[in-house]
Amino acid sequence: MAVPPSSDPAVRRSLAIYYGDPARDRLMDALHARFLRPGDLAFDVGAHVGDRVASFRRLGCRVVAVEPQPALVAALGALYGADPAVALEATAVGPEEGTLDLFVNADNPTVTTASPAFIAAADGAPGWEGQVWSETIAVPVTTLDALIGRHGRPAFVKIDVEGFEAEVLAGLSSPVPALSFEFTTIQRDVAHRALDRLAALGYARFDAALGETQSLVHGAWVSRDAIGGWLDGLPPEANSGDVYALAGPAA
Repeated sequence: MAVPPSSDPAVRRSLAIYYGDPARDRLMDALHARFLRPGDLAFDVGAHVGDRVASFRRLGCRVVAVEPQPALVAALGALYGADPAVALEATAVGPEEGTLDLFVNADNPTVTTASPAFIAAADGAPGWEGQVWSETIAVPVTTLDALIGRHGRPAFVKIDVEGFEAEVLAGLSSPVPALSFEFTTIQRDVAHRALDRLAALGYARFDAALGETQSLVHGAWVSRDAIGGWLDGLPPEANSGDVYALAGPAA
């Protein structure tokens, strides 16, 4: 894919990081292919510069890319605006529709957040040194239920919203077949709240990937308690990853 230039230096850095690594792309596609088939619909909530959108499209899927940051919305528009299989939603996602304050990290937009608790947890934490949330903007908020109402029920939802994952899941009233949400070791409580919400929705099978490895660590679906215990046992330097969940009872 030809990546268009951006006038924003932070966006340019993100484009350089997340595009142009064929080996990583192959691993990502293989992971997503466990949950998606050609023609399926996928939601990318917290799309950033759209590397997951690119993976979903390589698999022949339709995509709803959801991103509230104006600079990243512009980048996504340049990348995917001409693709009829990609719908761009310039909004945050939360438990109810309205507006919210988005705390923007202009130098590192991948960690922009709607969660003051996330910023507090990052303050002084190893690996998070030098992060500054220097701007606050008001952005619209929608819900997963509302997105489903507009675009249809997805086969897979990816959620990566820097400490706001449980709030996003609070806006989902019935399960989709599969989803993932990001976790961090500075906010394990957020991951547990997200897992509790998923269990209430009927999810009983879980696995996880660390960092950007694009590889599931367990190799078999485990229970909510097992994945929660694994999260609690991670060393702080593990930093982040994604929990994957399948709807329906345990195998």
